[in-house]
Amino acid sequence: MKEIYFAGGCFWGTEHFFSGVDGVVSAVSGYAQGREDFAGRPSYEQVYTDTTGFAETVKVCYKPERISLEMLADLYFDIIDPLSLNRQGHDEGTRYRTGVYYSDPADLPVLEAAFERAAKRVGQPIVVELEPLRNFFEAEERHQKYLDKNPDGYCHLPFKTFRYLRMYQDIAAFLGDEPDPVARMAEVAAFIYERMKFFWVGFYVVHGEQLVLGPFQGPPACLRIGYGKGVCGTAWKEARTQIVPDVEAFPGHIACSSLSRSEIVVPIFSSTAAVCGRAMPVQSAPSGSLTGPLPGADGLVGAVLDIDSKELGTFDATDALWLEKICTLL
Repeated sequence: MKEIYFAGGCFWGTEHFFSGVDGVVSAVSGYAQGREDFAGRPSYEQVYTDTTGFAETVKVCYKPERISLEMLADLYFDIIDPLSLNRQGHDEGTRYRTGVYYSDPADLPVLEAAFERAAKRVGQPIVVELEPLRNFFEAEERHQKYLDKNPDGYCHLPFKTFRYLRMYQDIAAFLGDEPDPVARMAEVAAFIYERMKFFWVGFYVVHGEQLVLGPFQGPPACLRIGYGKGVCGTAWKEARTQIVPDVEAFPGHIACSSLSRSEIVVPIFSSTAAVCGRAMPVQSAPSGSLTGPLPGADGLVGAVLDIDSKELGTFDATDALWLEKICTLL
């Protein structure tokens, strides 16, 4: 078993998130990287003053044969804003700074690579500490498993983050090494529809100059959508995720159902696009984007994942990030 330490803002949410990661044995809230001249174990009240140098940190113990440090580090960057200094969500102060602290020097190259990936994704230098662990003290018992004890308690992370994490891991396990793309799309559509209770979830696959309806869950939908037409066609053309708070305000919206009010469409990059449809090069995500999809090796869009909601403003950057991660499984 190995350990790694993540400071990601308020430790209540960070601890709850990593407790739900398969392969993690334990996640313990505590205080790390305090001043070396600080005597004894700090209290929450002392750390709160921002004079001790400690950061709210979670000690993650994991089984490397079940989950890699690389994946843990990538998940960490999925739940923080790496451009925000001494602030995460509504929480501000040096105690809420972000950082990764390691006790094994052999972990440093893996972490450095994760930091490079994060910086590349956002397109600018990140403000996250990467240091050897100096000290760590477990927080008071009232802070351990706080969200298990207080399901409606405060959390700086969107609560749907925890639902997406569980679903992402379950989808990965169910897909396994199944080679058939239709079966994989059908399984993913069913998972998202059942777990998230969206109005419509489905795929459109690139065939020539059109997107053709693939596996889906929900009421009957449009069979074909042209290149650059509607939200799906725009996601294909621009090769990036489209978040639409109000479909009626989207230029050229194609109304497959009058009940749809908001929508998100995620492109899927696949080497099969060259043989089953029009080869579309990936365009760069906007500078600073936290949710720009990672292209396949060939940079081709082969399909899109389309999700509709009956409510306005359903989808945001959290949905985009996790749905993009799910699409990489395809």
